[in-house]
Amino acid sequence: MGGRAGSRRRLSDCEGEETAPEPRSPLLDRQGALWRNVMGFWLLGLCNNFSYVVMLSAAHDILSHQRASGNQSHVNPDPPLTPHNSSSRFDCNSVSTAAVLLADILPTLVIKLLAPLGLHLLPYSPRVLVSGICAAGSFLLVAFSHSVGTSLCGVVLASISSGLGEVTFLSLTAFYPRAVISWWSSGTGGAGLLGALSYLGLTQAGLSPQHTLLSMLGVPALLLASYFCLLTPPAPQEPGGEEEAETSARQPLMGSEAPESKPESRSNLSLPERWTVFKGLLPYIVPLVVV
Repeated sequence: MGGRAGSRRRLSDCEGEETAPEPRSPLLDRQGALWRNVMGFWLLGLCNNFSYVVMLSAAHDILSHQRASGNQSHVNPDPPLTPHNSSSRFDCNSVSTAAVLLADILPTLVIKLLAPLGLHLLPYSPRVLVSGICAAGSFLLVAFSHSVGTSLCGVVLASISSGLGEVTFLSLTAFYPRAVISWWSSGTGGAGLLGALSYLGLTQAGLSPQHTLLSMLGVPALLLASYFCLLTPPAPQEPGGEEEAETSARQPLMGSEAPESKPESRSNLSLPERWTVFKGLLPYIVPLVVV
């Protein structure tokens, strides 16, 4: 009897040792990774366009050279008297605010035009770092600037950050579920609302434009944290998987009915080949350009 009791104890001990905490369900892991990725891309869309929107919202203050010290609003309580020959009752700058608009748009346009030629040769992480550094540099340069030229250079940095980030993050969505594209778009739309409201709210609350821009330095830091800490690493692709995915994604756009035979080895497209692909995509590009 004692032997049977001892054997039962040993069996119960073995069963206790074998009864370990159950691992998390793969479904829960996938759902957690999905939420991390969609929230990461929403924050990336928000932070990427934030400086772009703020520079447009601050266009008048950037050109008016008002660098008030202390806790002072950007509105001058004693505006200078307008000349008698001026028929306008509005406060105007010697340089049109269209200069800020051009400085905020042209660099982004140039980056998007040149990106297909060789930007893919640069890894994603350095591109994200450059985008975050340019965004932070734009806030600092405009905040401490005392001339229109220097302020416009800061606006150019914001445009470079936005353009480079948009090209980078949109191409990065190819390695994640399709849902991240909608969340990215939602983030970019939220940047237009939150960027303008945050600048308006802080300046109306009494902060000077300089202090308002400096308070927004946390946005580039949030962008870097979202990419390096929040996003999950993309799943490694099997050899040839990226090429097959690219071919299947490009095939409907090119209008071919039957899939082409997969070449034995794939090299980078030459410029004539890229031009051929570009012409095939023109019907899809022109409506976006018009918008």
